Amino acid sequence: MNTVPGRTLTEPDWLSARIAEMGRSWGTTEPRVSGTLWWCMVASALVEQLACAYANEDPAPEPYLDRLDCEVRPDGGIERVHIHPAAVAVQRGPEVAPGDNDTSESDAALGRACARALRETLAAVIGPVAAVSGAGVPSLWAIAADAIGNRALDAGNPEAGVRLASEVGGKLPVPRFVAVEGRSFVRRISCCLVFEVPGCEMCTSCPKRPAAERATLLAQLATES
Repeated sequence: MNTVPGRTLTEPDWLSARIAEMGRSWGTTEPRVSGTLWWCMVASALVEQLACAYANEDPAPEPYLDRLDCEVRPDGGIERVHIHPAAVAVQRGPEVAPGDNDTSESDAALGRACARALRETLAAVIGPVAAVSGAGVPSLWAIAADAIGNRALDAGNPEAGVRLASEVGGKLPVPRFVAVEGRSFVRRISCCLVFEVPGCEMCTSCPKRPAAERATLLAQLATES
């Protein structure tokens, strides 16, 4: 595993090579499919640290491309993203104690700075990924939204994912959630296209499944878990 600076994620030749590696590892030669699978992994790595910070009301670093180091797997995917703490935005919950208006406004401004940085980074990467893979730009934004929802859910605070995505705004949808048998899942708006890979099936929560079938499968998963 090697590390590359964040700006590398916008370089068409590098992206094409990594997406091709991802395709070989999955057994597909379709760039739209391998590019979508690659972006699912990258989006999750890009938003994980921020979603966790929002969920725990911890300091959140601003994820500008020039502050990122990305660990690249042998299959071309991104294992994790490290954000240099050149600037930190404190993101707190919505509660405001009496007399804390100044602190609240300052925290809100810092939180918006973090969200603005994430919006710029996502936009800078999604464009080139779409161009080299043929995946649709709205589909890639939807994948990022679901990634935020899943990482916030993993951190035990789905509302934080909604808050982060709302502050990012722009083309990023807000993640949605559904409760099944006492367990929460992201109500996905994106598809990873894994079912187009030979020998693979749709994900349990794939939005392309019929709603009744998806609900049944999620209920089974919730019970088994």
